[in-house]
Amino acid sequence: MALLASVFVALAGLLHVYIFLMESTWWTRPKIWQRFGLANQAEAETTRPLAYNQGFYNLFLAVGAILGLLLYVGGLQQAGAALILFSTASMFLAAIVLTTTGPGRVKSALTQGTLPLIGFILFLFA
Repeated sequence: MALLASVFVALAGLLHVYIFLMESTWWTRPKIWQRFGLANQAEAETTRPLAYNQGFYNLFLAVGAILGLLLYVGGLQQAGAALILFSTASMFLAAIVLTTTGPGRVKSALTQGTLPLIGFILFLFA
């Protein structure tokens, strides 16, 4: 079960690295700002500092999950599991918060929150 849990946690970490790239690096690209529901390039430029900051939150969650996996497989199971559970719970809770920003965000929240939720549950019982 720990192997399956690790796969879901790794996928959640990779997804959050991708979200970091979209928000902190690629934000002003039309395909990216359109994906986030912005109307034009000017809005993308205006919101760029906020997206940049938000992207780093996603990166830090990803680093926590991946570092937790490395600790876990490296023999520090308790420390690794604690970091994994904290990171994946934070990812999932952030997805819940996303649903409160409007009905159009449910799909994004499901994308953002499903992998960490599965990883959390599997690691909790591993």
